[in-house]
Amino acid sequence: MTFTQTQKWLPLLVPCMPSPQELMPWLERMHMARHYSNFGPLVLELEAAFAQQFGSGVEQITSVANATQGLELVLQALNLPAGSHVLVPALTFVATATAVVRAGHVPVLADVDAQTWMITPEIARAVCERMCIGAVLPVATFGMPQDMHAWQQFELDTNVPVVVDAAAAYGSQWLRDAQGTLVFSLHTTKSLPAGEGGLVVSTRPGLAAKVRQLSNFGINFDPNASMPIGTLAGLGSNAKMSEYHAAIALVSLQKMELHAMQRRRLQKDFICEINQATDHRVAWQVQGTGGPLLAPTLLCASLPNAAVRFVLEQACQREHIMTRRWYQPLLQNMDVLQQRCLTLETPIAIALAQKLLGLPFFLGMTQEERHRVCNVIASAMSVS
Repeated sequence: MTFTQTQKWLPLLVPCMPSPQELMPWLERMHMARHYSNFGPLVLELEAAFAQQFGSGVEQITSVANATQGLELVLQALNLPAGSHVLVPALTFVATATAVVRAGHVPVLADVDAQTWMITPEIARAVCERMCIGAVLPVATFGMPQDMHAWQQFELDTNVPVVVDAAAAYGSQWLRDAQGTLVFSLHTTKSLPAGEGGLVVSTRPGLAAKVRQLSNFGINFDPNASMPIGTLAGLGSNAKMSEYHAAIALVSLQKMELHAMQRRRLQKDFICEINQATDHRVAWQVQGTGGPLLAPTLLCASLPNAAVRFVLEQACQREHIMTRRWYQPLLQNMDVLQQRCLTLETPIAIALAQKLLGLPFFLGMTQEERHRVCNVIASAMSVS
């Protein structure tokens, strides 16, 4: 099927943000309170709702301006020696590595599991046996949850702290009665969109409170502390969530379960359609021991090889279908990071980087739009 040059582009992602009408009652509450930042009533209400969802105390929760700053501040709050080696997967978004660098440490890039596309406790153990690692930053890749019980056991066995970059995994990644630290993103394209925002959940004693303090410049506001209120207790940043973003998140939270269910159904149907159109020649991320992907926000396919991917990309470009090579180039192939990272052998990540391609996926995607994608994939693979 051929489309004309006037064919409307099929987007890769479409944010599912609350409408102005849905937001208005919350914005009116904010305006009446005249409190717009600095841990206002809507931020506190949102954090209380998060604490209830995670079955934790509010002292184990803190909001931040975004997940990247959340990662940076958590690493700072761990008080690792300057220049510590922090293990991260080679296949991840750049913010995982840049947070490590900005916190004053050295990212150590490791390989990932061939099926789940994630770094695992087994991979991390093997690295820790060869070199000194100060902390591990596993990633819930594409929202697939990490096994928190396995990572808790890893921490107990190695005494190496673990911080899960769960940026894309809200609604899928839970502690499940395990001990651990999670950092989520509330970016506009995530499963719980607030426009911008982040969430830190940690059972590590005092960690969330320390991150909270660092997010407010590092100033002490605890009257029970050993220093006067207003004293700089640490070299923090301005990484607080605003009341505006908390208002959006509170509205999004009301529809979170419905949207997660719709995303699961869309993912299931779309993958089934692509499999049928390609005679099952496309591979997909496999669920690990951390549980199922309950709130998918994107669709990433593993194609047979680099040549097929190139042909498909060209075909999608002609037919005005957006695609993206997630997460490529790999971290070790980015000039800005090459001199700041220590790269281990990563054959699986390198192989995946030749084949992965992000396809359009968003709530409200029609069957006609899905068929449009399937037809292009089937056509491209038939000539490859």
